[in-house]
Amino acid sequence: MTSGYALVVRFTTRDADAATQFDALVARTLEGIRQEAGTLVYVIHTPVDEPLVRVFYELYADEASFQAHETQPHVRQMLEEREQYLADTQVTFLNETAGKRPHTPEGP
Repeated sequence: MTSGYALVVRFTTRDADAATQFDALVARTLEGIRQEAGTLVYVIHTPVDEPLVRVFYELYADEASFQAHETQPHVRQMLEEREQYLADTQVTFLNETAGKRPHTPEGP
């Protein structure tokens, strides 16, 4: 089993209206992401008591899968449109040290 390729992205939206529009953009984008074989986990969270923040957890089979994800038309469209809704973006790439992973056809 490979260790995968993961990242966490914290988006802070400009205001409540921007948060609603950003959520709609993400919902449209997820339709395509669900079809990506190498995208193992792509989950969006809203932190408790931070209604304008969205935290994405993304886990890919490997770095090549992440790179393939980044070139998909639905992802490119999201990357182009999202900035109008955002006040801040913080990206953290992660090294896996331990844990439980989702079952995949390639893995255990």
